[in-house]
This record gives sequence, structure tokens and C-alpha cells, in this order.
Amino acid sequence: MSFVLGITGGIASGKSTVVDIFRSEGFPIVDGDIVARKVVEPGTEGLLALQQAFGSAIIDEQDNLNREKLGKMIFHDEGKRAKLNKTLDPFIRSEIEAQVEKAKKNNQLVIVDVPLLYEGNYQVLMDKVAVVYVTPEIQLSRLMKRNNLPKDEALERIRSQLSLDEKKKRADIIIDNCGSQETTRQQVMDWLRINKFVS
Repeated sequence: MSFVLGITGGIASGKSTVVDIFRSEGFPIVDGDIVARKVVEPGTEGLLALQQAFGSAIIDEQDNLNREKLGKMIFHDEGKRAKLNKTLDPFIRSEIEAQVEKAKKNNQLVIVDVPLLYEGNYQVLMDKVAVVYVTPEIQLSRLMKRNNLPKDEALERIRSQLSLDEKKKRADIIIDNCGSQETTRQQVMDWLRINKFVS
């Protein structure tokens, strides 16, 4: 039997750091961000669906998705953001499911990295969900520093997602990323050992 562990967090919570620890231990990663890019490559049904939903202005001369134009269109508009998610969700979900099934065939543990896991109701595909948690203060300061953003813009991005405190309440496993990378790594390794995925 293969175990499927969903990993999520909030923007600038350090989810990638945690996923990299699992990757370095040799576990397969199904990456929601990579899937989301794959389903809108030129010539895909996903891109066609987006074009029908948002118009041809979002497609450039090379038939690629113009992410900047689409981003500007949806960033301050919750209705359009919801429309984008609804349009792409079937394509992303079926690709994630297909990749998980494939990875389960010869791996005892499969990691599924989905930024908007709870928002998209992906927890139903997982055996357990781990949330990478930092305090709101750390999240804000890391995001401002990482993306070189003013405070109000950073807060707007954080508020566009379900709060980390809410995700923490729903989590099966909490990985506290407030300290050093080594402390975070120790928590992951302890979980792997307890569950006998590593010796």
C-alpha cells in the first residue's frame, strides 16, 4: 500500500523547503505548480478553456499564455480569480490524480505539493495533509523580503489565501518552520522514521 501525503502552507511559509527535504530522501513529488503550468501549454485543452473564459488577449504571438496579462486581469478581482480556478480545476485535478496513481505503483510514499490544497478541496485525494506553518509576523516579513514588496501589497497577497492558522487547524501534521532549516528538517525526518519510511 502506498501512502499519499499532501503538503501545503501559505505564501512564504517555506513549503518548498519542506518538499525539497522529501525530494532529497528520494520520494516522488507531484508538484501542483508544475501541473498548473503543464495544463496551459500551447495547444492544450486547458489553454483553450482559458481563452474562451478570458478572451484572446491573454494569448501571445507564440500561442503561449501571457501570464502577466492574465495576472493583471484577475489580481484585484475576486470574481475573475474564482472563474480562473473553476476553469482550470478539472484539468489540474485530473493531471494530479494521474500522476499520483502512476507514482503509487512503485513508491511507498508519494508527496503531493499543492499550494491551494484546502481551497481546492484536494485533501480528499490524500491519506494525510501536512501544513508548513509560520506565524503571521514571520510570513509577512519573509514575503516582503523575498518579493521586495511593501507591507500593504504583501498583506493583500497573504489575505487572498486561506489563513495559515485555519490551515493549521485542519492539518493532520504540522511542520513548524519558524526556526532554522535544520529544525524543520529534523521534524520531517522524525515523521519519516516514526512512520517507517526511512530507517
